[in-house]
Amino acid sequence: MTDPASLPRAHAATPAGKPRARSLGIPFAGTPGPWNAITDVPGVQVGYVTLIEGDSVRTGVTAIHPRGPDGATDPVAAGYFSQNGNGEMTGLPWIAESGTFCLPIAITTTHAVGIAHAGIVAWTAGHYPERGDAWSLPVAAETWDGYLNDTSGHHVTEAAVIAALEAAQSGPIEEGSVGGGTGMNCYQFKGGNGTASRTVPYRSTTYTVGVFLQANFGERWELTLGGLPLGELLTEDNPMPGRSSQPPGAGSVIAIVATDAPLLPHQCAAMARRATLGLARTGTTGSHYSGDLFLAFSTGNPGAVSLHRRQAEEHAYDQLTFIPWGAMNPFLTAVVHGVEEAVANALVANEEMTGRDGHRSPALPRDQVADLFRNRRG
Repeated sequence: MTDPASLPRAHAATPAGKPRARSLGIPFAGTPGPWNAITDVPGVQVGYVTLIEGDSVRTGVTAIHPRGPDGATDPVAAGYFSQNGNGEMTGLPWIAESGTFCLPIAITTTHAVGIAHAGIVAWTAGHYPERGDAWSLPVAAETWDGYLNDTSGHHVTEAAVIAALEAAQSGPIEEGSVGGGTGMNCYQFKGGNGTASRTVPYRSTTYTVGVFLQANFGERWELTLGGLPLGELLTEDNPMPGRSSQPPGAGSVIAIVATDAPLLPHQCAAMARRATLGLARTGTTGSHYSGDLFLAFSTGNPGAVSLHRRQAEEHAYDQLTFIPWGAMNPFLTAVVHGVEEAVANALVANEEMTGRDGHRSPALPRDQVADLFRNRRG
């Protein structure tokens, strides 16, 4: 087990100095990339707009550029999986049809999905005027933040979505209560955004699998990290039962899986399905009231997919390179391990938050968690 004191700074803390899960001594399998984040996948950028105002606004927008802002119109191979459809992610019919999507991704609160969709279209029109009246089917996804946030108050605007897209960057990224994850809860602790990555060697190349989660799911008793039943050991200070209008375990989780390994769309769908196993390692049993939607994409084969008639007429054939199916297991494993750690990071990089109607979401008690793992090692 890695000594927390020996961790690279990017693995131990976020850019704002918030602790990450490894700093508490929680063990994880696999080898992370330099930043242990989805942005370890070359080209992927993440941006946030966080809205915290008065007593009842606790929300925001997260933007993800698969190929960076300058590559937004170059399609990526993609596949998705719906563990439970009590949620929303736009663009999925086109992904099912073509095995691809282009343009950025936005993740926000449930009642702002339409605004997020419109914001991506507006950003695209501003950055790519040469597209003219070309159609856009962007991916916009949500989880519900109504326990802490005035979720029907229309606080997320098109301008906020565009600002998140403009703020996107590579390198280490913030976690916890930022962007679309601002008002979220996870296992009845303060939840939000978490990320992680794993490197996967294949022949002479080392690829990266990166995961980003907006985590807003689970009951307290379910929580398991590093094999420890933490939910059963941390039962105190749980103000959510009886104060939320939603059933226990409701909320949702959006998982975005990225890799630079060249994959076919069906292989991306297989990657998306493995998010369920990573979540299960953290204890969730998958509530019916939780919308759990997972999207995986590959940035391999840049420029290889021609979706429009003019492009098709210019090229006799499109060609794709892909990892053989028989070599996929390490990539699938990377998703499972990355999702597990991303959930833990979303919990650890957080502080208590009070929001709408005085509702309070306590932070994971980091000192207690660190002691539990220290005692187990001893």
